[in-house]
Amino acid sequence: MLGTTRKMKRVACASLLVLLAACGSAPVAPGFYRVERGDTLSKIARSNRQSVQSIVRWNNLTNPDSIEVGQVLRVAPPGGAASTSGAVRSGGNASTSASASAPRAAPADDGAGAAPASAISLVWPADGTVIRRFDGANSKGIDISAAAGTPVVAAAPGTVVYAGNGLRGYGNLLIVKHDAEYLTAYAHNRVLLVKEGASVKRGEKIAEMGDTDTDRVMLHFELRYQGRSIDPSRALPPR
Repeated sequence: MLGTTRKMKRVACASLLVLLAACGSAPVAPGFYRVERGDTLSKIARSNRQSVQSIVRWNNLTNPDSIEVGQVLRVAPPGGAASTSGAVRSGGNASTSASASAPRAAPADDGAGAAPASAISLVWPADGTVIRRFDGANSKGIDISAAAGTPVVAAAPGTVVYAGNGLRGYGNLLIVKHDAEYLTAYAHNRVLLVKEGASVKRGEKIAEMGDTDTDRVMLHFELRYQGRSIDPSRALPPR
């Protein structure tokens, strides 16, 4: 029974990175919607007078049938761009109208519009060379390469809400919750130096860089706002 309880706790904690449980039920910004139980993308699109295709594009979704309760979706055009809702015009055809008025594909939206640039300030979580940057699609954060054992520090003060290796692809992982909306994740560590529930200060050493569940020594660092990955470089000082 004890083993089952521990396993359930580990699975629940591992889900923090992809669900909004870590962010609670904080209100979403205008133009965004938090997925509720029973929602489908078609239902959300209809409720917001948009097309499914637009919402898929704005949120960079790879599988429109795979949305999760608590996930925050953009449901209004980013930056005031024209909507391609495909609404039927008088005497027109919906699909033809949408196709004709669709703008060129916009760059992947990272949700930055919903997160004030000054809302959180980070320090670099490790010294080293940035070998991969955030693009919102294939990279949900930044990768920093350095020697094994390089100190990994908390980018901002907060509470450790996950410390373990139960999430495939992240190796030894730490997740630090900073407030009701922001959290940071630190992956592939050689060793974790803090436990769940610990309070950490900005710049405090929390792990050592390693290569767990990856093919080279590096730190994969993510910043999440209301459960959604955003570009960490927006909150990091320039190098």
